[in-house]
Amino acid sequence: MQLDFSTLSPLEAYRWLASTVTPRPIAWVSTVTPDGTSNLAPFSFFQVISDDPPTLMINIGQRNGHKKDSLLNAEATGELVIHLVSAVQAEAMNATAVALDRGLSEFEHCGILGEPSARVRPPRVADAAVAFECRVAHIQAYPPQRPNCHLIFAEVLLAHIDDRVLDASGRIDPARLDLIGRLGGQRYTYTRERFEMIRP
Repeated sequence: MQLDFSTLSPLEAYRWLASTVTPRPIAWVSTVTPDGTSNLAPFSFFQVISDDPPTLMINIGQRNGHKKDSLLNAEATGELVIHLVSAVQAEAMNATAVALDRGLSEFEHCGILGEPSARVRPPRVADAAVAFECRVAHIQAYPPQRPNCHLIFAEVLLAHIDDRVLDASGRIDPARLDLIGRLGGQRYTYTRERFEMIRP
């Protein structure tokens, strides 16, 4: 089978990419409006792209041709918190994918407890195993000729890591972290089966 992506609709291209490039980590992103209303939403086009400076990247698509609240808030304030999603938070994360009117908070609507961050204005999810407080390093519309999404390059300022996910040596224990990943369609996966290989 071969797919000529130049002949596919954007929806078809999305479906093929999202169901093959898997599993994808999920960025659970909190932001605030300039007047202080909190926002919380998940994004699975997300990855680490640099360790010097420590930088994460999120792709935020449009909704009905308009910028999503997470992007508008990040543009306006230059700050965001990126959480990783543990299995126990799967349902809560999914609930925050709801499309609310601008000015309404997913924290409140979904009953998710937030707490103040240390260096940025957006609150962080209180029971998140890992939360990265970030500043916006750069936002790039893509593709430049006819943007349908924006890439947020988020520099990590401070990380909150729950001691319960650390092993005896103070490193992350993947079993305790127990993250989920995104597959295609409505499917997700656990990170509960692992193996090791020694690099040559």
